[in-house]
Amino acid sequence: MRNDLALIRQAALDAGQLAMDMRKDGLKTWSKEGGSPVTNADIAVDTLLKERLMAARPDYGWLSEETADDPARLGKQRLFVVDPIDGTAAYMKDKPWFSVAIAVVEAGRPIAGVVHAPALDETYDALSGGGAWLNGAAIRPSNTPELHDSAMLGDEKMFAHPAWKQPWPPMRFATRNSIAYRMALVAAGTFDAALALSAKNDWDLAAAEIIAAEAGAITTDHQGLAFRYNRESPLQKSLICANSALHPLILARTSALEFGNRS
Repeated sequence: MRNDLALIRQAALDAGQLAMDMRKDGLKTWSKEGGSPVTNADIAVDTLLKERLMAARPDYGWLSEETADDPARLGKQRLFVVDPIDGTAAYMKDKPWFSVAIAVVEAGRPIAGVVHAPALDETYDALSGGGAWLNGAAIRPSNTPELHDSAMLGDEKMFAHPAWKQPWPPMRFATRNSIAYRMALVAAGTFDAALALSAKNDWDLAAAEIIAAEAGAITTDHQGLAFRYNRESPLQKSLICANSALHPLILARTSALEFGNRS
């Protein structure tokens, strides 16, 4: 596993440099089916990572946002789960809140992960049983004990929606385009929690989940269910990532919500 972490860390650093160079040179952009944005850099970074990682581990499977899904991954014991540029909207707008996210998943769970934010020179990584790190220094989540005045990554309008049975207390809201980067910020204690009630994909979550877990944060869907990766559908219905004190307080408010499908 340690060799896998070294492999994906270096790949993420090189991919981040490529993304920065291509943005400086000027991007070509278009919309994917469904309307989400994509750039020539998303594709170039995906190509670099797939060629590099699969050459080093030809027996692993591959799942990436920018690669057509190959069902052969379902029969693999280990696979790479990759978001070449998570937070493409920020990347396109010359903002720093995007990341390269790479996980090694074994038997449905991440065992190594890297989230690299090249514009911020921040590299988060973790290995199962080995702790979580930011640029080589150990990280831990915050110890904020209550939701009131907590630092929350999420859509402020969603929290203010009148449909909530119990209004949320005042919190300090912020947004970051990259889901993986949001989770890494919770792992490092920069923010107390992140909540998203829209569906996310394996590549948004896997790398950051092991970083959060090894740091001491808790990650589930909004009903408290753990994620399983490398299923037929890569969709996960929602996200709660929070320190150990706030996670149950958030879950108490969200667990009764019923929406989406879990395949």
